Amino acid sequence: MNQPRWDRLLLNATLATFADARSCGVIEQGAIAMHHGRIAWVGRMGDLPAAPATLAASVLSLDGALVTPGLIDCHTHLVFGGHRASEFDQRLNGASYEDIARAGGGIVATVQSTRAASEEALYAQALPRARMLLADGVTTMEIKSGYGLELDSERRMLRVARHLGRELGLTVQTTFLGLHALPPEYRDRRDDYVSLVCDEMLPTLAGEGLVDAVDAFCEGIGFSREETRRLFDRARQLGLPVKLHAEQLSDQGGAALVAEYGGLSADHLEHLTEPAVAAMAAAGTVAVLLPGAFYALRETRLPPVELLRRHGVPMAVATDCNPGTSPLLSLRLAAGMACTLFRLMPAEALRAVTVNAARALGLADRGTLAVGQRADLVVWDARQAAELCYWIGGNLARRIYVAGQPVSRRKPDRRSSSAA
Repeated sequence: MNQPRWDRLLLNATLATFADARSCGVIEQGAIAMHHGRIAWVGRMGDLPAAPATLAASVLSLDGALVTPGLIDCHTHLVFGGHRASEFDQRLNGASYEDIARAGGGIVATVQSTRAASEEALYAQALPRARMLLADGVTTMEIKSGYGLELDSERRMLRVARHLGRELGLTVQTTFLGLHALPPEYRDRRDDYVSLVCDEMLPTLAGEGLVDAVDAFCEGIGFSREETRRLFDRARQLGLPVKLHAEQLSDQGGAALVAEYGGLSADHLEHLTEPAVAAMAAAGTVAVLLPGAFYALRETRLPPVELLRRHGVPMAVATDCNPGTSPLLSLRLAAGMACTLFRLMPAEALRAVTVNAARALGLADRGTLAVGQRADLVVWDARQAAELCYWIGGNLARRIYVAGQPVSRRKPDRRSSSAA
């Protein structure tokens, strides 16, 4: 008896392939096959080469349900100690992000909590957050360090990020964010801290296999272009790609700088100008929009979406999940917020959390439903792609596959550390 050529075959699906350069690439009455962790066939059911039962070991009819690539959250700060709910209250009483940071709150407050937490404690706090993103359809996520600001604490954060990927079976890309804030002990020694990050922390952590990319916070209350350039030069020496928190609160020229280095992405971008947009377009640098932070900080200056469209800069959307300015645990909601707040069209927002988000992480093997791509995909309780942005909240993910294997979408259990 002939062996089936595929492991799994999903039938009668509405496929949003994102294989088209502009649209969702919808295939009605579609079928998709998975084999050895990859997509083996995709198209209309009527074009299948033989009877479904003879083609795959497992055949499932979806009755028209929507199937998309697994969602990709390309900018998170998921691992941290404590929380900063009190700052939410302060902002509602008129304090600005800069006011809170200069008073010893903000990033530095989370640094204190993170330094005090063991690796086990950081993992226990981060695991439910990662599970919530998974339950919402995220199969690949980036996790940054940057709340340790010393070698041992940064190492703990990155080790926890790697552990989360192994535990949940997801792809976790780690980003070293040593230039996130100036730690209190270096308040009067900025140059010494930048040297520590560039000459000791980054080479050590990269040598331990804990760093996939390098980031910085280029801002008036963060680090200057010159300091960021020092970090990028060291990253280049180590063969690591760069990305940047840029133009969130003011125009520091960060987006043009990261484009100069051929960076993966420039993120936030509310104060982005047209020359920098043109530089990003020429470099192929992705614009990562973060509506959660825009919403939480009650910002009013929008990122220049029309300029990005006009210059052909690919746009991604991410949660920016962090304890202070974007405590957001739904990438699907972030996509909807990008439509409502930033005026993205649903197809743009969904490309922004699939194919363009993959590009922002330097990953070419996911983000579309195409033969040869990694078989990360989600079956939704929806029939139109726009529904994923239309519904505010709720759990729409019916089935989730990671590398061709189904994963549980059970609700997070804080008492358990078993795989989801």
